[in-house]
Amino acid sequence: QVQLVESGGGLVQAGGSLRLSCAASGRTFSRYAAGWFRQAPGKEREFVAAISRSVGTTIYSDSVKGRFTISRDNAKTTVYLQMNSLEPEDTAVYYCATGSYATLLTTDYDYWGQGTQVTVSS
Repeated sequence: QVQLVESGGGLVQAGGSLRLSCAASGRTFSRYAAGWFRQAPGKEREFVAAISRSVGTTIYSDSVKGRFTISRDNAKTTVYLQMNSLEPEDTAVYYCATGSYATLLTTDYDYWGQGTQVTVSS
């Protein structure tokens, strides 16, 4: 079993940056792909970015491509989401998750963190 704890959220002005971290427990972290998702009030949870297990292949939603960067440090069992040029539309609770493959689907991920709030003011 994997436990995930997100951190790094907060309040930032539009155009600013934040870096989210997701610390995973367990020695098998390197065997899992990881993803970031977000959920705004009244909306469904949506895909943000994902990274594969080993070679670090990444995928992004169109809405964040070019602004966000996902990365991982298997030695530290941590996944990061660097968010630049933030917009008010990025306001949401951000969740990290792990699964067998880096996909866009929430149903492909087995373990989820509790989420961290990101608020972008205009």
